[in-house]
Amino acid sequence: MAPLLAAPASSSPKLCRSWRVLLGLLALLVAVDLSAADMYSEIELVWGASRTFFFMDGDSEAVALSLDPWQGSCFRSREKYLYVQVDVEIKLIQGDSAGTVCTIYMISEDPWEIHDEIDLEFLGNVTGQPYTLHTNIFANGVGGREQQFRLWFDPTADYHTYSIVWNPKHILILVDGKAIRDFKNNEDQGVPFPTWQSMRTFGSLWSAEDWATQGGRIKTDWSLAPFVGYYRNYNATWCRPSPGVAWCGDEPKSSTRFDLDQKTLADLQWARANQMIYTTAPTPSGSTPPLSPRSARCNNEKKTTTHSHRSDWMIDHIVITLHQFISSCTAGPSGLNIGKI
Repeated sequence: MAPLLAAPASSSPKLCRSWRVLLGLLALLVAVDLSAADMYSEIELVWGASRTFFFMDGDSEAVALSLDPWQGSCFRSREKYLYVQVDVEIKLIQGDSAGTVCTIYMISEDPWEIHDEIDLEFLGNVTGQPYTLHTNIFANGVGGREQQFRLWFDPTADYHTYSIVWNPKHILILVDGKAIRDFKNNEDQGVPFPTWQSMRTFGSLWSAEDWATQGGRIKTDWSLAPFVGYYRNYNATWCRPSPGVAWCGDEPKSSTRFDLDQKTLADLQWARANQMIYTTAPTPSGSTPPLSPRSARCNNEKKTTTHSHRSDWMIDHIVITLHQFISSCTAGPSGLNIGKI
């Protein structure tokens, strides 16, 4: 049986440390029965299946995406949504993550020329420097509505909840329940707003070293690969219509149901004043330069075959990979200290 991940041919201490992180994650899978995992039933792998792992993080079901010099990884929701609140907890790559992009976003499918999209992209940085949360919204193929924020905490130290709230009047982006961005429905003023195309949720980890970190001046240190980002507790809550209304899109315009409350307005004002670092005006579709193959958007890739995740299948691969790892690190520490992920 071919190994899930081939251990490096020759191992520096830095490479051995990187492989301990991934092997520690693999070790968590040995004692886990994933057949009933709710997150596994909510999402499916799109590409990079051999670099993606379902596991139990405490009492929570989680998935880890990884990126190496050859490929990243991606999942998507099995369901499509039209007006929804999506919540997911994410723990970002620790240490030097320059050039990497970890995402959670929603996007419609064909036709691409008039697609809708809601983006949260976490741009990696060198050790000790903050992540940038890059957001963008496309409606009917028109994007360029970019806003960037600095987070007010270390997003690599623990999980934090990131949310997209999409209803007929607003698209809100929240961090730990605090609204940081609002895109209001102003279709009556000629501004496109997503109202009719259903969207899936995607999570991905990919390389954008040509632009992601300090304008591309800082490149990825691939000797630190694999890079790993963690997602858990994915939840999608459909918009429920009011009594007597067929669906949320039929809510009367006079309804105040989706109006923003005072706390949300205050949170938005605080985020704009204290955390926003960049914003743009809308531009025509197609203004973004094409992405390299390693950083291709996963919604355009052919879905890969998902693994069964049977524990015996995983144990076979773990044993092989551990054997290769120990052999490659014989010049390193005498003991294998996997530690806590």
